[in-house]
Amino acid sequence: MDVGHEVNLLVQEIQRLGNKNADGQTSVKFGVLFNDDRCANIFEALVGTLRAAKKKKVISFNGELLLQGVHDNVDIILLQE
Repeated sequence: MDVGHEVNLLVQEIQRLGNKNADGQTSVKFGVLFNDDRCANIFEALVGTLRAAKKKKVISFNGELLLQGVHDNVDIILLQE
């Protein structure tokens, strides 16, 4: 799969699983995204897709790398709907 396609799929999954925050942006906790069965089937390397999307300024999250368990409560914010 190409990165652009995976980033588009990621946006769809964040919209499906997320909620609007106080700023009107869609956000989802990393743990929710990571533990979702549909996401597990779509993304072979979710963390890599997240990093690519952050680099393209499609999403935002604190830190450079998200790890299961440690970062489950980190918000992933969708910057481009």
